[in-house]
Amino acid sequence: MKVLSEELKRHLHFGTVIPAHPLSLNADRTINEDKQRQLSRYYMASGAGGIAVGVHSTQFEIRDPEVNLFETVLRWASEEVAKANLDRPFIKVAGICGPTAQAVKEAEIALKYGYDIGLLSMGGLQTWSEEQILDRVRAVAAVMPVFGFYLQPSVGGRIFSYDFWLQFAEIENVEAIKCASFNRYQTLDVMRAVSYSSRRDKIAMYTGNDDNIVADLLTSYRFEVEGKIFEKQFIGGLLGHWAVWTKKAVDLLEEIKEHRANPTAQKAHELLIKGIEVTDVNAALFDPSHAFHGCIPGIHEVLRRQGLLEGRWCLNPKEELSEGQMEEIDRVYKAYPHLNDDAFVSEFLKNNQ
Repeated sequence: MKVLSEELKRHLHFGTVIPAHPLSLNADRTINEDKQRQLSRYYMASGAGGIAVGVHSTQFEIRDPEVNLFETVLRWASEEVAKANLDRPFIKVAGICGPTAQAVKEAEIALKYGYDIGLLSMGGLQTWSEEQILDRVRAVAAVMPVFGFYLQPSVGGRIFSYDFWLQFAEIENVEAIKCASFNRYQTLDVMRAVSYSSRRDKIAMYTGNDDNIVADLLTSYRFEVEGKIFEKQFIGGLLGHWAVWTKKAVDLLEEIKEHRANPTAQKAHELLIKGIEVTDVNAALFDPSHAFHGCIPGIHEVLRRQGLLEGRWCLNPKEELSEGQMEEIDRVYKAYPHLNDDAFVSEFLKNNQ
């Protein structure tokens, strides 16, 4: 059983930016190796503390036999991290999904390519009992460290009980949980369950709530646990939203950390305003008005405009921007110029041709 190094545990618990890595395709929907590798370098250059590969933003179709890109994208990203020879901690997260046998096999593949932790999706298991899913988590955790994942029902996830998360948190080798329920009630369930578990100090909480990023990172969850007040926070993010404008996401997390260390009412006010701006941008990119149909093309469109991708193409030809989504992206680009990292990307591309 692989376990996280103490250095990476500290890194996770300090809190960092982990973008969900997109897939770079050519117009014929074959993979564009140069752009795929360049994206990995962009995230490292931006100051991100890790990358998540083989996740929803990388497109689940990479696992289809006729596509067969799961190992390829894991290998290329791992090779780019190795070549960068970073002088700071950087965590490699591999997306893991499917029934137990598939999930265990994907965890073994992730280890083969040097990944540190597996982001374990709960999607596609709608008929499974909570106990069956917990057994699946235990099976994967016996292979490699687990990054739990509460995925919203709108994109294939399901709602879990408080008791499920309480038992989930007790599983050894669960090191972190990404909460992407896009729902405050369900987010609270996870935070309360982790806080009441015996491993409350061992699990790093990461927001995946792309609709509530800044507020999640500003909020403390306070509970009375065993007669004492205990606080738990989201300390970083593993986000599809942070796959774009990543340098500004790194700056934002640093700004929030500085505020936590020296809080002022004025700074909290400013950050909450920025949080609404980020949510407005996310609405344009993730397309909630069309049940998130255009979320991956929305990410691709921004990266295309910046020159980091050749186009918006997805493996599924039906995945395209929804009606009116391009205009929404135009609108938020114009409304919030301080949130994009176009100047940084331009300089990066000059030095990375």
